[in-house]
Amino acid sequence: MSKKDQIFQATAIVHPLVLLSVADHHARSVSRTSHKRVIGALLGQDNGKTINVANSFGIPFEEDDKDSKSWFLDHNYVQEMYDMFRKVNAKERLIGWYHTGPKLRASDQEINDLFKRFVARPLMVIVDVRPQTVGIPTDAYIAVDEIKDDGTETVKTFVHVPSAIEGEEAEEIGVEHLLRDIKDSTTTTLATRVAEQLASLRGLQSRLSDIQKYLVDVSQGTMPVDHKIVYHLQDAFNLLPDLSDRTLRDSFSANTNDALLVVYLSSLLRAVIALHALVDNKATVGRAEMEEGASSEKPKEKPAKEKPAKEDRAAKE
Repeated sequence: MSKKDQIFQATAIVHPLVLLSVADHHARSVSRTSHKRVIGALLGQDNGKTINVANSFGIPFEEDDKDSKSWFLDHNYVQEMYDMFRKVNAKERLIGWYHTGPKLRASDQEINDLFKRFVARPLMVIVDVRPQTVGIPTDAYIAVDEIKDDGTETVKTFVHVPSAIEGEEAEEIGVEHLLRDIKDSTTTTLATRVAEQLASLRGLQSRLSDIQKYLVDVSQGTMPVDHKIVYHLQDAFNLLPDLSDRTLRDSFSANTNDALLVVYLSSLLRAVIALHALVDNKATVGRAEMEEGASSEKPKEKPAKEKPAKEDRAAKE
């Protein structure tokens, strides 16, 4: 058994601007076929309960592909960039660092110790720039010292911190403008909505599979019981409706019938309006054809001939 000397209840809030900056940093530095990662610094505010990640910048970083413990990071560059960012926005402090993982690596503890020169409790955020599953592409961690109960020396480890993607109104508008050019214009709105619903269902299925795997491992004894996770699962299960209750089933049926009735009436009205437009168009075309036929059958009047000038003079005399 082991326990951690500190338990952090903080939540990391990552802004969309940071995700765009990290994705741009990775796209400019690493080719698509390479599995290398990039590293950068995170700026924002840390008030203890909420860690607001509002900005970031890339850092020159090199790492040996064969030996992950052989790496180079220019910490002087970090200090110079941080000083320039403070001149622009003094509220944003250096709160941690990021890398594009997509998983933890052996050298992360050493790099995290390097960032302790700038901040006492650095936040590490792993941003998956090539996600394979639908969900939040960020994982946040904070390093702690794990104290063994048997009296052996402490071991440094990372504690997972809940993360969320939130942005201000100005950021959301900017992201919408960027994504507007990426969307395929050939797809319809209905196809886009169906694709989004399908992606959401796949993400839900992935999360349920993870929960099922965890519960199976706990029941088989391959993983220890974490009461905090069990409490969260119990809260989620308590929110599920009791489908065995007849009153609840009747309420669901009534709600579904009301929704389907509205859909039926909408379809009926749409069909009536379409038929009315068709009949009106047919009547308009018929009247136009009748008027055109009547004008073509009407005889043309012959113009009156002019009398010769001599006859006019004789008549006058």
